[in-house]
Amino acid sequence: MLPARFVSASTAAVLLIVAVGGCARTIGVEVAPDAADPKCAEVMLAVPDELGPDLPKVGTDAQATAAWGEPGGAVTMRCGVAQIGPSADCQHVDSGDGTAVDWIVTTDDEGTWSFVTYGREPAVEVIVPPAVTEDHSTSFIADLAGAVTQVPATKECQ
Repeated sequence: MLPARFVSASTAAVLLIVAVGGCARTIGVEVAPDAADPKCAEVMLAVPDELGPDLPKVGTDAQATAAWGEPGGAVTMRCGVAQIGPSADCQHVDSGDGTAVDWIVTTDDEGTWSFVTYGREPAVEVIVPPAVTEDHSTSFIADLAGAVTQVPATKECQ
């Protein structure tokens, strides 16, 4: 039988760990329809720990998703979204290390940017809210090339 003070100290330590763990930031992200595709697992294993110089990766609550930044104003990524057909909004983005990704780039009336890979199945979607673009350019999208190129390209922007 353990002494009472040992049990109390152990209980306190466990409660402290649970309390600290409960403070971890988690971003809610809707799971994509094809998130269970095995290629999405490869993409998620290759995502960077930071986008640009100051958007650290944070936890998410859905399969095949990632996020960077702060709750309420984070860049989110989902693997397994539907492919988008050819579009005039297709842009070829070089990462600087010899890899490149074609993205369909759009923005809505509120200023939210959407990037969806073109010519890769499953497709990857990145959403950049106005809270991020107030202080950052969207050039950090090139930082995701190493992850999204885990899905081979079958088409390119025209």
